[in-house]
Amino acid sequence: MFSNHIFRTILFLFIGNFLMNGQVKIDEVTSIINQVKLEHAPDGRVAVFDIQVESDNQKIKLHGETNIEAAKNQLISSLNQKGMKFVDEIKLLPASELGEKVFGVVTLSVVNLRKEPKHPAEMVTQALLGTPINVLKKAKDGWFFIQTPDNYLGWVDDDAIQIMDKRAFEKWQKSERVIYTSMFGHCFTDIDETGDIVCDLVQGNILQIISENEKSLKVELPDGRSGYIFKSRATKLEAWLSSIVLSSESILTLAHKYMGIPYLWGGTSNKGFDCSGFTKTVFFMHGLVLPRDASQQVHIGEEVDTKNGFENLQPGDLLFFGTKASESNREKVTHVGIYISDLQFIHEGGRVKINSFNPNKENYSKYRTNTFLRAKRILNTVGEKGVIPIMDTRYFNK
Repeated sequence: MFSNHIFRTILFLFIGNFLMNGQVKIDEVTSIINQVKLEHAPDGRVAVFDIQVESDNQKIKLHGETNIEAAKNQLISSLNQKGMKFVDEIKLLPASELGEKVFGVVTLSVVNLRKEPKHPAEMVTQALLGTPINVLKKAKDGWFFIQTPDNYLGWVDDDAIQIMDKRAFEKWQKSERVIYTSMFGHCFTDIDETGDIVCDLVQGNILQIISENEKSLKVELPDGRSGYIFKSRATKLEAWLSSIVLSSESILTLAHKYMGIPYLWGGTSNKGFDCSGFTKTVFFMHGLVLPRDASQQVHIGEEVDTKNGFENLQPGDLLFFGTKASESNREKVTHVGIYISDLQFIHEGGRVKINSFNPNKENYSKYRTNTFLRAKRILNTVGEKGVIPIMDTRYFNK
């Protein structure tokens, strides 16, 4: 009886020690995973690093997925250095089942990207016709997980994009294209725009040129549909880029043309904006690709000193609003607008409108004044500090 008691005690201690060691190993691996994620993929809106760990019979098993090969390599290296034995089941995106078709181009005037692969899911952003994308994986019912040139991630259905292999994608990148510069319009089946509608168009849409005459362009969409648009409503892409005058006057002139356009969560076209979709579109039409959200845009450009007020602001500066930092909470950026002058700014808040920091003005916004956080200057940091020219993105083959 005594020996049985000793046996049970030893067995209990052995099992307990085994379970404890297993938990310790899982905790240590989880800590390493979190460190790698913090370094390589701190923002899940623009990078995938979803790795889990489990232990089975003293074996550590890693599974999940990432689109950052360097992050996976660092994780594996860190575990090897600690002498840990593990099974690597981490999937590297793009998913292998996609084969060579890991590129694509948006085929509709405005496409909704969603948080999950279903239409009722939250719309996280939008992409315009002619936007190049990377395809990362596929879900059931024809949904694809994609990444846009600003690195934003989301799900779209297969009617929204044309999937391509590298050869077809590079051919599109090198093709002669046109950017639609009118606010709204259509592509028609007939040269005089009296035929059937091929598709609707919004400012910023990019199409391939097939041929042209004195008044019209025959254009092709990425999915092969073709039709006609008037030349006066569009500009050849490279000519448009070379003609851009990047100035505060030009930025504000375009911003004013969007006055009254209603608010749309996730919106990035003149069919409807959210606050950062508005600023992103204004600068995109000046040849610049900004990060998608206000909380990302605040990290680009040059800091403007606003500690003592607004006297250092210049027209065209981005203004950021939200919740100020406290002892218990970090600063939280939730809104962005563009400074005009004379304490006025233009922004998307219900609709595109102009408000003022001046309490004596009729358009004074006490709420925006109280929630103002900081300002960033974009116009003198092109090509650096996160301000990316469109020429340096996947729109062009570099």
